[in-house]
Amino acid sequence: MEGLSLVEVVPSLALGIGLAACAGIRAWLPLLLVGGLARWGVLSLGPSFEFISGNRALILFGAATIVEIAGDKIPAVDHALDALSTVLRPAAGALLASSVLWSISDPLTALALGTAVGAPSALVPHAAKSTLRIASTTFTGGLANPVLSVLEDAAALVMFVVTILVPLLAAALVAVTAFFVVRKLSRRASAARPAPAP
Repeated sequence: MEGLSLVEVVPSLALGIGLAACAGIRAWLPLLLVGGLARWGVLSLGPSFEFISGNRALILFGAATIVEIAGDKIPAVDHALDALSTVLRPAAGALLASSVLWSISDPLTALALGTAVGAPSALVPHAAKSTLRIASTTFTGGLANPVLSVLEDAAALVMFVVTILVPLLAAALVAVTAFFVVRKLSRRASAARPAPAP
């Protein structure tokens, strides 16, 4: 990253953060969209990440997107997918961030930086989504979960478009969401602690 200015680094980091956040909502959809945009020459991926736009990858991402979106509408299956996605979404976020950070570093540094930036950025919306789902299941018996799932589909698409068009805005949205998620979790942890004995 030597010789690079903030003007070059910040937009790439913001793009990586935004794409990773999309993966925190839907793991496979942003991979499919990034692969498609790279295939059409709209988005440039590093040489080590060109496989994302290959035929096999696009077929895999397309099939997995359909399974994820459809399965997320089915009560009980949605919770199983969420549990599996606790590992999958940060991994997808790390891959997406790494794939766009190649322009500011070598492939190995891009992978390390992408993991450091992408995994946490994907965990933030995933944690918010999981918390919302638990509340929905508790208060509506899971009846509202399919409606939430459709809203999450829309949120992932909107976040993706915002990330591609205005990466800095997307990164700012992730930062604000992270602030509220951390605040909510710390309040919940404080409330769960037993009161000190007199």
